[in-house]
Formats: sequence, C-alpha cells, structure tokens
Amino acid sequence: MKRRTFLHRIGSILAVLGLTEAEWLTLGNRYYQALAQPNPRKLALLIGINQYPEIPALSGCLTDVELQRELLIHRFGFQGSDILTLTEEQATREFIEAAFLDHLGKQAKPGDVVVFHFSGYGSRVKLATSSNTMQNALVTSNLSQYPQDDKIVNYILEETLLLLLRSLPTDQVIAVLDTSYHAPSTVLGLKIRALQESVAKLAAEELDFLKQLKTQKLSSTPIVLAATSEPNQAAREGLFSGFSAGLFTYALTQYLWEFAPATTIQVAFSHVENSLSKLGSKQQPGLVSSQKNLDIKSLLPDGIIGAEGVVSAIEEDGKTVHLWLAGLPPQVLLYYGVNSRFTLATTEQLVLRSRSGLTAKAQISKIDSTTPLQVGQLVQEAVRVLPRNINLTIALDAGLERIERVDATSAFAGFSHVSTVVAGEKPADYVFAKLQEIPSRYGLFSVGGELIPNTTGEAAEAVKLTVQNLGPKLSTLFAAKLWRLTENEGSSRLTIKATLEINSGISPRVLIQRETVRTFKTKTSIKKPLQTRLITSPPTPIVPIGSRMQYRVENQSDRPVYLILLALNNNHTAMAFYSWETPQEANTADTKPLLKEVVIAPGETLTLPQTNAASQWVISEPASECEHQLIFSTAPFSETLAALSTAKYSTAEQRPISPLLNPLDVAQALLQDLHNASALNTEMNGIASDSYILDVNNWASLSFSFQVV
Repeated sequence: MKRRTFLHRIGSILAVLGLTEAEWLTLGNRYYQALAQPNPRKLALLIGINQYPEIPALSGCLTDVELQRELLIHRFGFQGSDILTLTEEQATREFIEAAFLDHLGKQAKPGDVVVFHFSGYGSRVKLATSSNTMQNALVTSNLSQYPQDDKIVNYILEETLLLLLRSLPTDQVIAVLDTSYHAPSTVLGLKIRALQESVAKLAAEELDFLKQLKTQKLSSTPIVLAATSEPNQAAREGLFSGFSAGLFTYALTQYLWEFAPATTIQVAFSHVENSLSKLGSKQQPGLVSSQKNLDIKSLLPDGIIGAEGVVSAIEEDGKTVHLWLAGLPPQVLLYYGVNSRFTLATTEQLVLRSRSGLTAKAQISKIDSTTPLQVGQLVQEAVRVLPRNINLTIALDAGLERIERVDATSAFAGFSHVSTVVAGEKPADYVFAKLQEIPSRYGLFSVGGELIPNTTGEAAEAVKLTVQNLGPKLSTLFAAKLWRLTENEGSSRLTIKATLEINSGISPRVLIQRETVRTFKTKTSIKKPLQTRLITSPPTPIVPIGSRMQYRVENQSDRPVYLILLALNNNHTAMAFYSWETPQEANTADTKPLLKEVVIAPGETLTLPQTNAASQWVISEPASECEHQLIFSTAPFSETLAALSTAKYSTAEQRPISPLLNPLDVAQALLQDLHNASALNTEMNGIASDSYILDVNNWASLSFSFQVV
C-alpha cells in the first residue's frame, strides 16, 4: 500500500480504533512458522523514529527500517507495495495503531505472513488505574498527547502491541522490537534506546483501546524477537562505517542474509548474540511469547542461498552495478576494501570499486550476454581485500576534561597501531573514560560500557601514565580485532564443522557447533522443535570453572586443511593452541619441543587437544566471557608458527592451551599466511603490497563465545 493511500484512508480508520469492526479479527489457533512461504501474501509494517521532540535524538532507527525492508524484499520475497513504513513524525501513536488495523488487520488473511518492526525509544509508564503499576511502553513520535500537559504521555503499551499481534487472522506473525525499557542514570559508550521511567500517566485513549482489545478472543501466538531479554538490559545503537544502526537489528538481519539453511531460533540467536558481543554489547536478545510451550520452526526458508548482498541498481552502461551489502559481518564491513570480489549465481564476478556505508559500486569483470545482470540478483563473497594499515581505534569519552583529552591523545599517539577519535563521532573499538565510581581513576571500556579487566589506573594517576601502562593490553585487543576480520562462516567454501565440547570423562557434551554452509545448491534440513518460556533468551553457553574442554573438528572437504586456534581468555589475555612435538632423535633432557602444524586430512576428524591426561584443557578462573577463533587454511601456517616460535616459553608454558606472548605478531602473521594461501591473479598482484587478499576457497574462520562461571 502506498503511503498516500494510507493517509487518505486514515480518517475512517481512526474512527474504529475502538475495534467496533472486530468481526475482521478471525484468529489463527496454531503457532506460525517462519518468514518465507512461497504462495501467501506477505505484509509488513516497519516503524523507525530517530527524532523526538525535546529529548536526545537517536541515530540508527531509520537504518533499521531500511535493513529490514531490503531483507524482506530480497531474501524473503516481499513486494515493496506490501511494506508500509512510518518514520519520524509519521510514527505517532494514532498513526501506528491505525496503520496496524488498516494495513495489517484488514488485509491479512489466514496463511499470510505478517512482519512488524519497531525501532525507537522504550520506557516504563504508570497506568491510571494503579499508581504503583509500571508497564513497558513504546515511545511514539508525539510524546505527549497535549504539548502543554506533560503529565499525560502518548505511548503504546507493549501489552497493546502484543494483543494487536494476536488479533491478526493468520498464524504466521513475526515482530521485531529493537528497543528497551530501562535507562540507567549514566550511559557510557553507545547510545541506548530507553528513556527514564515516566511519572506521567498514559493517555486515556490508549487505555480505552487496550481495554477493548482485552475483550476480544485472542488465540494466535506471534513470534516476538526482542533486543533484550532482561528488564535491566539496554538496547544499544552502533556507529559503523558511515551509518548508525540498532545492534540487534543489524546483527539479526546480517545473519538472515548470510545463512541459508533452515535453522531454529535458538541457533539464529546464538549467532546474533555472538555478533553483539563482538560489537561491544552484552545485551542478550529475547523471545517473547504468551504460550508456555511454543514449538518454533525455522526463521529461514529452505532452498534459498545465503548471500552477502544484492544488486540494487544497474547503470546505463550495463557494466556498473550498485550493491547493498548488509550480509557482510559488521566488524568486517568497515575495512572491506576496493577490489574485493563477489560472485553471482551465474558464476560471473563483480569487482568492488567504491563503498559508502552499506552501499557500494562494482563492475562486472566479464560480460556474458546470455545472462544479463538483473536487479535483485544475490551476490556472494569470493575474495576479501583488507588494508594492511588497520588501527585500533580508541574513543575519548565526552566526560573527560579538555586537558585530559589532550594528554590522552598525546599518550595514545605513542603507539604505532592506535588512533583516537571523539566518542560518538566515528566508529571506535573501545572507550577511554573515567571510572564512574572513582572519577580520579581512568580505564578502558568496551563501547557497550563494560570495563576491560586490568586496564584501570591508580587513584589520582596521571592520564598519560594510565595510557602508557595500557601498552600490552592494547596489543592484545588489536590482535583480537585482526583475527576477527577473518571470520567467514557464512561465505567460506571450505567444508568444515567444529564442535566445542565439555569432556566429562563419560561422553562429551556438545556446547557450541559451527559449520561452513555456503553453496549455490539448495539443501533441506531437519527442523527441530524448541521449547521456550514466557520470555526466553537462548542462553549464552555456560562452562563451569574446572571443566575439561575439547574441540572436535571435521574436515569434510576434499583437501587437507591446517588449523590455528587463537583466543581471548577470561581476563582479556590472549591464548593459543600449541602443537608441541619433541624431535624423535632427541635423547637428552635439554632437548626443547618444537611447534608443528595441525593438519586434518580430507574426511578426517580431529580432537583438539588429544584426550589424554598430559594434554587436558581445564578452564580456570576468573569467571567471565571467553572468545575463541578457529582458523583453517588450505596452506600451512608457516609464518604464524614462526611467530609463535620466537617467543620464549618456559617448560610450564609448553602446554596445548597456553598464553600467547606476542599476540600482535601472531595475528599479523596469520593474515599473511591466509593471504599467501590465496591464489592471486595478475590483476590483483598490484595491490598485494597494501592489502591482504583472501580467497573464500582457501580459508574458513569460525567464532565461538561462551561464559565461564
């Protein structure tokens, strides 16, 4: 439906906001399935609000709407005319509820697919019926019903929305809420989408609307995907390469672009939460349902290929195309370089020529007249080009005094691989700020406001001294940033499966499983039911301190693959897997073990480390998050092993899982090894000195995150 058509009809719609036409509310009585069904109509209502009157503006809500719209059209077959968007001043309480009734309620039929999305502020508000009851609410663009009366707010209760969703005459309804309801008194790092609890009362019209909704027989159970699962969690916005977006929306839509096989919500949320962690946020997405035992099938359709983007326009010359690249991992997009290559389903390649935010221009390398380019063609990553001059970016918090910022800038400039920006102006990896509880101390924080362990200075310590003492930690964090840039679980053409297990001595318990999935051929997968509670969050995998861990790695390709494991341990120190080998000819106690390559033959499975008493991998204190990266290559990790061998390891440190003493050297050597493994053509040789060039046929990189308790 066109926007002008909707506005023309809104007068009559507002007259029935009390549901006097409730006959159209024919209800589905079963759980609905996923987005992509081939035949039914697909309707969507997308809401995004950045600009609010008299309160700080948000930045990423309109991008969220665009991310969802492009995903629905190009990945799930929605028609643009069936997607209604309300943004900024259009997104009033009256217009949103009217649009829901008209665009979704009056048009949806049994079996249709409906998607609702909201990005904006959330809050908690008192109900007029009880001065002690606070309820979650979505903050609309017209905050107050009457500008002169700030004691009455024009919010939409979350309860109202859930009842509206349940009122739809179809059993296939999905809602995405990228908002939150609890606002802390102080916010460090990324913006949050929550306002302080309102002391004002809710508009009487909203309460009347809710009362009438409650009289209806509502039996449909929608899937509601929420940005947070805990009351005190905050939904955050990220600042990326030329754009801002909700972390949850970006992570969710990126996953849905890149991964094609049908999967459960639990698997999808596991990937989303892993992505949120890399983006510096501890928010855990949640699933809201009014049904106690909800059997949820896949979010993703069978038979649709995964992709990193889509052809959005074609210029008149027929050779230059515009791309939408929302399927690339967020941490990779910022550094995605010119001359990167994408493959079309026709096997033709596009060469990236420029990029701005999520959009790019590319040229086809060779034109095949029998298969002309078309808007809507999906593109898959073929070659990733990354610059060699990457830095670790530190944002200086606005709470620092001017002289403190000057001193911090000067001190950080002493590190060759570190650059500084003003917080909130450009993308950053970490934030340097004062400790809120002890303002005379400084520390390093994630962009989500979490203090990085072992980065705080002493009380009243000079800024420069605190920064200078960060040197080793900055090298470790920079190394982790570099190896995260190799992640390509969605695009790799190596057939690899890796499982993280807890080895109890009887039978291993699977904790996390990752596998490369990219193929142009369709696959059919078995869909397994997932039991869930009223509000659930697929839990972060938990590992008790003292657990014995192991990886089980399967090489399902037709080539030998080499393996490196790098990690950020509990306290943000670097770790690695070392394959020590004592030379056979050694016959003296002084002979030092040597590092050897870990290689897995085609069709073989390897356990890492080997299950014997001497090589046990036991998880130690402290309790925190751990992040592991398993990197595979078709060529030996010669330079990586050479870098590992240069460090001086004591006998006690010569264990399979040990500290990484020179993490930055190892990470840079790793990228060089992956570069060397990629067969370069003559055209790309000219950029090799300035870039790492990685071919998806020659490497795979899988990420694992878990919580130690």
